[in-house]
Amino acid sequence: QVQLVESGGGLVQPGGSLRLSCAASGSIYSINAMGWYRQAPGNEREMVATISTLGATNYADSVKGRFFISRGNAKNTWLLQMNALKPEDTAVYYCQAAGRWGQGTQVTVSS
Repeated sequence: QVQLVESGGGLVQPGGSLRLSCAASGSIYSINAMGWYRQAPGNEREMVATISTLGATNYADSVKGRFFISRGNAKNTWLLQMNALKPEDTAVYYCQAAGRWGQGTQVTVSS
């Protein structure tokens, strides 16, 4: 099985930036794609960005041009660079891979 741990969340002002990181351990050979998702209070969990093992990326329309998903320098890490953050980006952000979810990291955008 794969274990996923997110980090990098926090409180940021509108217009600011944050970088989230997801570290995988365990059966990482089984990972062929990775995604970032988010869930705001009262809302369903939604896809934010995904990346395949070949590097193909996909983004939700709401974050295109502001968020960027990539692999980290370490083989088993993935990043989500979030720029020009808006209050509506406030949510718990989760990474997902190989059918597994991390515990989530809170991102709050507020002045």
